[in-house]
Amino acid sequence: MDAIEIPRDAQAEDADWWCRDRRAVIAREVRRTGPPGRAVAIGAATAGDPRVLAAHGWETVTVEGSPASARLARGHGLDVYEGDVCYLPLPSAHFGFATALNALERADDDRAAAAEIARVLSPGGTALITVPSDMALWSAHDVSLGRVRRYGRSALAEVVEAAGLLVDRIWSRNVLLRPLVRWRRHRHAGYGLDRPCTAVNAGLRALAAVERHLPVKALPGVTLFVRAHRPV
Repeated sequence: MDAIEIPRDAQAEDADWWCRDRRAVIAREVRRTGPPGRAVAIGAATAGDPRVLAAHGWETVTVEGSPASARLARGHGLDVYEGDVCYLPLPSAHFGFATALNALERADDDRAAAAEIARVLSPGGTALITVPSDMALWSAHDVSLGRVRRYGRSALAEVVEAAGLLVDRIWSRNVLLRPLVRWRRHRHAGYGLDRPCTAVNAGLRALAAVERHLPVKALPGVTLFVRAHRPV
């Protein structure tokens, strides 16, 4: 992500519907993981995601790929390392939970990145990974965010499994918004990072909350989540 955009993103993230929805998913998944231990948030950028882990009792460190992101995370009181997702500056088999949210799609070698996530997980440890879904949605918005690719389910599973992790679940998010996102991104150039007005933001947040209770996780969406674990 462009360094200019990071502070603007951080200022708005606590109210932004997209960030709040993602945090709700993180909270749900970490509650299903068992007793808290050590966690790592890879590429957290705006610090909100690792704060969710810490709030649930996890001793959390973050790894950021840019000095701007690292400074921002440190400003929130987080324990931060600067490093590449393909070369994590962390010990092996050390963490019980790892998040890599919108990190793989920016890596030139996503298999190396996934292998690093697997390396730092302890046996039985869990990884929660998100990536943008489907190259049919590719647009200038992806380029502006530094993405190299979007993923289908089978491609994501292949990358994760090649790293030695076992896939527990893969599911879609923002299924209901996919038609609108596809329409907008192919008709509006630029970063696409402007936040919606308060009323629209509230409506999108409500729509995301409704989607959590609908049987649509197997349908194409805007984002893919995968939960996987390192074999014991």
